[in-house]
Amino acid sequence: MFDAASSPGQNRSPLPPAQPPADGVPTPRPPSGTRERPERQAAPGRPGRQRDAFFDNAKYLAIVLVAMGHSWEPLKGDSRILESAYTVVYAFHMPAFIIISGFFSRNFDMRPDRLKRLVTGVVVPYVLFETAYPLFKSLLTGSHEDISLLDPWYLTWFLVALFVWRLTTPLWKLVRHPLPLAIGIAMLATVSPDIGDDLDLQRVLQFLPYFVLGLCMKPEHFGLVRRRWVRIVSVPVFAAALAVGWWAVPRMNTGWFYHRDSAQELGAPWWCGPVMTLAMMGCSLLLTSCFFAWVPRRTTWFTALGAGTLYGYLLHGFLVKLGDYRGWFDHPWLHRPLGEILVTVLAAAAVTALCTRPVRRVFRFAMEPAMEWAFRQDAVEQARGRSRGSQRVPEKAGV
Repeated sequence: MFDAASSPGQNRSPLPPAQPPADGVPTPRPPSGTRERPERQAAPGRPGRQRDAFFDNAKYLAIVLVAMGHSWEPLKGDSRILESAYTVVYAFHMPAFIIISGFFSRNFDMRPDRLKRLVTGVVVPYVLFETAYPLFKSLLTGSHEDISLLDPWYLTWFLVALFVWRLTTPLWKLVRHPLPLAIGIAMLATVSPDIGDDLDLQRVLQFLPYFVLGLCMKPEHFGLVRRRWVRIVSVPVFAAALAVGWWAVPRMNTGWFYHRDSAQELGAPWWCGPVMTLAMMGCSLLLTSCFFAWVPRRTTWFTALGAGTLYGYLLHGFLVKLGDYRGWFDHPWLHRPLGEILVTVLAAAAVTALCTRPVRRVFRFAMEPAMEWAFRQDAVEQARGRSRGSQRVPEKAGV
C-alpha cells in the first residue's frame, strides 16, 4: 500500500479507503480537523455502529479498582480483611484492564497513522511521567531522585508494556498458536532472574498472555460472560475467592500478584515460577470473567469516563504518593474499619474526577499531544487529499 502511495502520479489504481483508528487503551485523539462525532464512533468489530457501553464501563470500573488497591497498600498490614480484599482485587484488576487493551489492539499494524498514535499516546506520556514522578518526590521530600527512562517509576511500567505489546501485535497475529506461545514466554520469564529491572521486562513478559488473549478474543466471547446465570454464579465465586484470600494472607507471598519478580527473587524454587504462572492465570481469568459478568451493558453515568482511564491511571499516582510522602496514611484512625472505608471512597472519587472531560482537557498536552510538527505527512493521506481536490476542480470550472 505504501509503495504505491509513494509515487501517486505513476500509479492509477484507486487509493485505499480510509480505515478507522484502532481503539484501545489509551484512547487516542484523532489528528486535528478529523475528530469524529460521538455518534459516529464505531463499536469494536462493528464498523459504523456506536461504541459499546460495556467496554467503557469495564475500563472505568477496572481503573477504580486499581486506584482502590493502591490506596489500600499503606493500610493493609493492619487488617487481614483488607489484605484479603487486596489480594482478590490484585488477582484480576490489571488482567482485566490488559485483556481489554489487547482486544482494542486487534487492528494495530505498522500503518504510519497508528504508529504516530502509539508514539503520542504511549511513548510521550511515558517520557513525561517518568520524569514527573521523581521530580515530584524530590520536590516534596527534598531528596534528589535520579531520572531514568530505563527504570519505570511506579505506574509507568504499563506504558512500557503497552508499547511493546502493541508493537509486537503483527507478530502475534502471524503465528499459528499465539496464546500458548505467550504463556510459554511468561513461564520462562519467571525462572529468569537475570532479566533485571530495565524497562520492567518481567512485568512486560509475565502479563503478556493477557494481552495476547485480548488480541484473540472476539466481541461474542464477551457476550458469553454477560449471561444471567454467569452473573449469579459470580457471587459465590467471589465469596470463595475472599475466603481463599483470607486463608492465603499469612501463607502466601503477595509478590506473585505483581508479576515483577522471578521465582528465585521471591525466595521460591525455580519450578514454582511456571506452576504459579498457570495457577495465577487460571484464578485471574476466572475472577476477570466474574468481573465482566457484573459490568453493566447499558449506558450509565460513568460510561463516558471510560474514555479517560489512562488519565485516571497516571494522575492518581500523584495523589497516592502525596499522601505517602506527607504521612497521611500514618494516622492511626485510618487503620480502623471506618478509616479504611473512607480511604477507599476517596480513592474511587479521586480517580473518577481524574477521568472527567475538564481534567482531560487540562492534561491533554501530556497524554494525547497532537505533535503534527514532529511527523512527516503520510503519502497516502497526501494523495487522498489531492484526489479529493482534483474532483472538485471541474465543478468550479463549470460555474
